[in-house]
Amino acid sequence: MMPPKKMTVGMIVGNRGFFPDHLAKTGREEMIRVLEAAGMDVVALDPEQSKHGAVETREEAKRCAELFKRNQDRIDGIIVTLPNFGDERAIADTLRLAGLHVPVLIQATPDDPNKMAINARRDSFCGKMSACNNLRQYGIPYSITTLHTENPDSPEFAKDLKWFAAVCRVVNGFRNLRVGAIGARPAAFNTVRYSEKILESQGISIETLDLSEVLGRIGRLKDNDDRAQGKLAAIQKYVDSSKVPPAALLKMAKLGAVIDQWMATNDVAISAVQCWTSIEENLGVVPCTVMSMMSNELLSSACEVDICGVLGMHALQLASGTPSALLDWNNNYGSDPDKAVCFHCSNLPKHFFRSVKMDFQEIIAGTVGKENTFGTCVGLIKPELMSFARFSTDDIAGKMRGYVGEGVHEATTRYLGWDIYWHERNDRVS
Repeated sequence: MMPPKKMTVGMIVGNRGFFPDHLAKTGREEMIRVLEAAGMDVVALDPEQSKHGAVETREEAKRCAELFKRNQDRIDGIIVTLPNFGDERAIADTLRLAGLHVPVLIQATPDDPNKMAINARRDSFCGKMSACNNLRQYGIPYSITTLHTENPDSPEFAKDLKWFAAVCRVVNGFRNLRVGAIGARPAAFNTVRYSEKILESQGISIETLDLSEVLGRIGRLKDNDDRAQGKLAAIQKYVDSSKVPPAALLKMAKLGAVIDQWMATNDVAISAVQCWTSIEENLGVVPCTVMSMMSNELLSSACEVDICGVLGMHALQLASGTPSALLDWNNNYGSDPDKAVCFHCSNLPKHFFRSVKMDFQEIIAGTVGKENTFGTCVGLIKPELMSFARFSTDDIAGKMRGYVGEGVHEATTRYLGWDIYWHERNDRVS
């Protein structure tokens, strides 16, 4: 997997003249230490640029906004820290003038009940409410910490900071996103219909490639082409394919090479591929391993041109920093209402497996023949916590909709293309 990009946050330090200035100074220093210890770069005013490097006046707001705009290609999100009450208008003005449209987190440092004299009290509890009220008036979206006030060095804020980093990755990962639709939706899969226009209105573009073009490019690709041979070596390194016919492996390698080149040429980040049963009938392999490899490299890939499905995969991998997979909620689990059996063909990323090998797809083989279905990933999956998400376009309302939740899946499960049991625990659903 690719190493994660280092996160950069803009920081606004709130200050208000008739509250103790020294709290702004020490609060700024403490927050920078915490953010840098979390592996983040920080863009903030220096004490030479404003009083204690905080934002209180209109002029300081303009100065901070200009700093953010100069670094807009770096800044993933903005943290507003309130070591004292802060000036709510200056905070809102900074965000409006900067115009970065990135996630914003509001943090307020708690008062110490034993330090309530005029030279030590913060009143950031109240200041946070005022700042949030103004951001609402300005139409600026923001997030808040789990507790209304949290010390920057507290475990609670560390957890919130990790969550906020994930929010930033998701938001920025969907910005100007280009998704590859490779092939047409199979006729029987009405459930994966979606509106390209609604997605485009949200900054998500769909780039299409007809499956005939893929097959044509594969047909013109020579067996000894460097791209095909390089992909073949990558496949053999990725998964045990010793029992798979060499001719099938070469077809997979050419398929992967063609898709890789097309995605790179068209700046496509994720994809959804037509499979059932056109690729098997016209090429003679299943695309599962090729798709598994892409998803394992955080280039999520979904079956049957399920564009909204791959958007869910993309969101999950951005949030977690690990590969994601597409599964169907398929069966009840006996009489247990808190468990379900999830099913899908075998293209899970290798990240999900304890052990894995390449084999043929037993279900499709009954229709198109075993010799045309090599390329599945077969093995044991790891018992892990599970987060899930699903998005769709609501064409009648003209909106995007979605849901998220959490659960677990249990051990001693096999992934053979049909009998993967992911067990959802009701007390973890949100």
